[in-house]
Amino acid sequence: MLIGILFALSAGLMWGLVFVGPLLIPEYPAALQSTGRYLAFGLIALPLAWLDRRRLRRLTRRDWWEATKLTTVGNLLYYFFLASAIQRTGAPVSTMIIGTLPVVIAVTANLLYGKRDGRVLWRQLIPALTLIAIGLICVNIAELSALSITQDSIWRYVGGIVLAFLSVICWTWYPLRNARWLREHAGGNPRTWATAQGVVTLPLALLGYMLVCAQLAVTQQGFTLPFGPRPAVFIALMVAIGLFCSWLGTLCWNEASQRLPTVLIGPLIVFETLAALSYAFILRQAWPPLLTLGGICCLVVGVIYAVRIKPKPVAAPLTVSLPSRK
Repeated sequence: MLIGILFALSAGLMWGLVFVGPLLIPEYPAALQSTGRYLAFGLIALPLAWLDRRRLRRLTRRDWWEATKLTTVGNLLYYFFLASAIQRTGAPVSTMIIGTLPVVIAVTANLLYGKRDGRVLWRQLIPALTLIAIGLICVNIAELSALSITQDSIWRYVGGIVLAFLSVICWTWYPLRNARWLREHAGGNPRTWATAQGVVTLPLALLGYMLVCAQLAVTQQGFTLPFGPRPAVFIALMVAIGLFCSWLGTLCWNEASQRLPTVLIGPLIVFETLAALSYAFILRQAWPPLLTLGGICCLVVGVIYAVRIKPKPVAAPLTVSLPSRK
């Protein structure tokens, strides 16, 4: 139990780095950060693909197309929206919105797959959803009060909120779609399927990176290409995020999932939210205001309450594990 909790804590500490990356290089467009991160992750995945090459050969053309769709939405688009949101609203608000993912995924699964996989009663979810809504409102009020409000800044802030919710939509679609493929291919190896998505990420990220550079060459001629005005910082950050967040963080989460019961592993996702918020306020060199702390507490309690609710089985009880984030 203790080792499993330490693995989950380690995963959360590494995943939290995703939310501070855009703050460290704010002059870099979000699209360049997204493609750069997954270009690094794709290169890291190559040796894993070589070791698993026999199983990868068994995948059909349809499987590879499905992996392409999953990695496009769950990796590239998700991180593009997230990085854009963080640059517009700051890390705390975006982190809080992303922190609702366990509950959003549960609600969506309840709507789409409740008749088959078991349904959670809505009256059980209402307290959790109410706490989460209160938490989000508190943090938004605190962040808005700290801004020098102008017409341009308020629209930029609202745009960031929209982008954060788009990232939630992307990473709600991804695990549900990914779980459906795994159910339809019960004989497949989940590790091989994850490696296949990593392999597909590399050419997509490389193509995306080249297109972003071409667009910047036309629209921002003063932007140094191909690695921006601070190439050493940018490359090191992309490699660090690709290694620690996309690969090592997932590895630690899988280790935790093997050691802990599902009812406990779900609530431990909040380690990511707390780590990201801690990093953000460390960068600001300031303590979070009381209103923000209250909002964080509401979110954490709401998420823990929601993920501990057991679905009512339709036919036979099912054990469902929350997906790991790449």
